[in-house]
Amino acid sequence: MAESMSRVDLHVHTTASDGTMSPTEVVRYAKEKGLRAMAITDHDTVEGIEEGVQEGERLNLEVIPGVELSVDFPKGTMHLLGYYIDPNCAELADKLVVVQQARAERNIKMIKKLQGLGIEIDFSEVKKFSEHGQIGRPHFAYIMVQNGYARNIQDAFDRFLCKGGPAYVEKLKFPPEEAIGFIIKAGGIAVLAHPFTLNQPKEKELEDLVVELKEKGLEGIEVYHPEHTEGQKRFYRYLAQRHGLFISGGSDFHGLTKGGVDLGNGYGDMGLPYSMVEELKTRRRVRFAGI
Repeated sequence: MAESMSRVDLHVHTTASDGTMSPTEVVRYAKEKGLRAMAITDHDTVEGIEEGVQEGERLNLEVIPGVELSVDFPKGTMHLLGYYIDPNCAELADKLVVVQQARAERNIKMIKKLQGLGIEIDFSEVKKFSEHGQIGRPHFAYIMVQNGYARNIQDAFDRFLCKGGPAYVEKLKFPPEEAIGFIIKAGGIAVLAHPFTLNQPKEKELEDLVVELKEKGLEGIEVYHPEHTEGQKRFYRYLAQRHGLFISGGSDFHGLTKGGVDLGNGYGDMGLPYSMVEELKTRRRVRFAGI
């Protein structure tokens, strides 16, 4: 198979969470880009999976059902990617409903904070932009840019919506062991997403954390991500190899909300091989052998 048809992207968002393309649109775009496989990993929801998988089957493009869970980690931001999850798993669905209810309450609080800062923003505007998916901070940022309160998405986050910002509201997050447990019970493989957001500058501390997470069932590390430096990629790859973890990667594609990051390419130099998916499948077979 030609090299261009062997590329994959294991971190993709749709309008089911905070992306700007529907599951159907993003799968079609992946096909246009020459990808062989992609994973739909929306934030704290599985609502886009069925549509994406169906379109993938129609186009002969492999769509991996996934999710990205928000995890409680006081020192920084922790996300876990779950690959090959069963979107119909009742226990996972119940937990995600709790998260989505808390997210709705959080959005109202952020609207009130923004209004208190003199930013005229109406919840109906944000809801309209998000279509039928979950509403998150990128949707707020986009409306702020449209209404002239921020120069761009990053400016809106930097001045108002980032963690610790004047309009930020903490969201409900599960403890790491619970989040990993949900993924495993749903038949999935748990991978630590973009480790740089953990805010663990000391390599020993990060390694200790990875070891602790592995003991709880973690199977991999997202080594390749558009925001990782070459030094970070080297160290994350070392951690994965040293501790027998799966090396994952993806563009973290959101569409219009993340300018410059393209599906399958990141900032232009990603090119992840299909062998990554093959190893992921092997790990899943091993983990759930005999179950």
